[in-house]
Amino acid sequence: MSTNTASQNTFRFDLAAESITLRIRWFGVCVGFALVNLISVDLLPPGTSRDVVLLNSILGIGVAYVALDTYWSYRGKVFLSDWPLAVSLLETVFIGLLCCFDLGQESPFRFYYLLSVVVCAIRYAPVITYTTFFFHATSYTILLLTLPSSSTLPWVIMVVSMGWVTWASIQLSMLIRIASQRLAEANEQLEHRIAERTQELRESQAMLVQHEKQAAFGLLAAGIAHEVGNPLAAISSLVQILKRKSDDSDTIERYQMIGDQLQRIQGTLRELVDFSRPANSQASLCDVRNTVEEALSIAKYYKRRKGKRIVTRFAERLPSLRVVHDQLVQVFLNLILNAMDATPEGGTIEIATSLESGWIRIAVRDTGHGILEENRQSIFEPYYTTKSTGTGLGLFVCRQLLEREANGRIDLTETGPGGTTFSVMVTGDALRDLEDIPAPSPEADHNLPIGESVTPLPAPADESSE
Repeated sequence: MSTNTASQNTFRFDLAAESITLRIRWFGVCVGFALVNLISVDLLPPGTSRDVVLLNSILGIGVAYVALDTYWSYRGKVFLSDWPLAVSLLETVFIGLLCCFDLGQESPFRFYYLLSVVVCAIRYAPVITYTTFFFHATSYTILLLTLPSSSTLPWVIMVVSMGWVTWASIQLSMLIRIASQRLAEANEQLEHRIAERTQELRESQAMLVQHEKQAAFGLLAAGIAHEVGNPLAAISSLVQILKRKSDDSDTIERYQMIGDQLQRIQGTLRELVDFSRPANSQASLCDVRNTVEEALSIAKYYKRRKGKRIVTRFAERLPSLRVVHDQLVQVFLNLILNAMDATPEGGTIEIATSLESGWIRIAVRDTGHGILEENRQSIFEPYYTTKSTGTGLGLFVCRQLLEREANGRIDLTETGPGGTTFSVMVTGDALRDLEDIPAPSPEADHNLPIGESVTPLPAPADESSE
């Protein structure tokens, strides 16, 4: 899930509370106008009067405040969110003025104190709500002390009611907050699990596609090898017969050259058949050097091999690994082909092996242009590729095979304008306590140390003239 989507789905309790608050406030001012303008004077208690114009003016100020609060809410903000006590004080003054110029202690507007406490409990912390209760109780007490017709009993009932509503609203608000928080956490965990399952399904699908491609390629390669191998065997037999019957040395030499090239083609076909055979999923002891060289023998037929130099630096006396041989060959082949794609003509691909802290490290380095920083986090994801003809499964398959099957891992060790290095790390119980064996140091080609070699890529039979 992207960051934008996640931020849009994040539950904001303050905005939800603001939405409830706006409804309560609009209800309050609408009911206030109805009380002032629609209730007949005859229904008022005897000896009482009200200043309708002044009360409408005070309610108009309230409407302006609620409208401003609504505007901020539509912008995704909470009006005066950093000054909650100022809001409570404004509401206290507003309600006190309504009660003072209406019917005093008996004014219906006194119930606005209760609405204000409920709203405060929904929006703010308990300490703010209790402070708001103190403001309201003080305001109602001032009405008792200043208005001549006030009495103590209504004051006691109202203050006790405000206190009870304050406590109950706080408890209810805390329950709602806890429930919403747990619901948000559960929703986040669910989304995380769905994302994990989706990724696993995507990876499994990618592996299935890769296996199907390999199986199809194996059938095709075996069929081609069989169809081509039979005519080649017949041609080779005829060349041998003609060679034995000829007495001319030049002709014999040419027959020998033909026979050598036919053997070369047959060797290529044998390698193709070996590579296309059904994969063996049984783990066995494998020599890392032999496995790398087998991958190199397959890579020499890659169309982009031309003009690229391969240097191998194999550490001596590396212990064997118990892994699935075919899978390890596929890992090295994918890395070598990627290195060939990245390396320009005239560049060098270097493969070095070593034993480091109980891990056999196989480093494949190219002299290409490197990997852009924005692409480095995605290179191991399925179907991600920057090549116009790539499938985006090479590095993904390498990671899957190493982590799931070979007790290993693959890391992007280094990348930059001077080239890129991928390191394959494989370990086993027998390697834990062994001493480190470093890779041979790079030397000039004419003075290579033991364990280092320059592996030229021989041209296939149809390009021997290059």
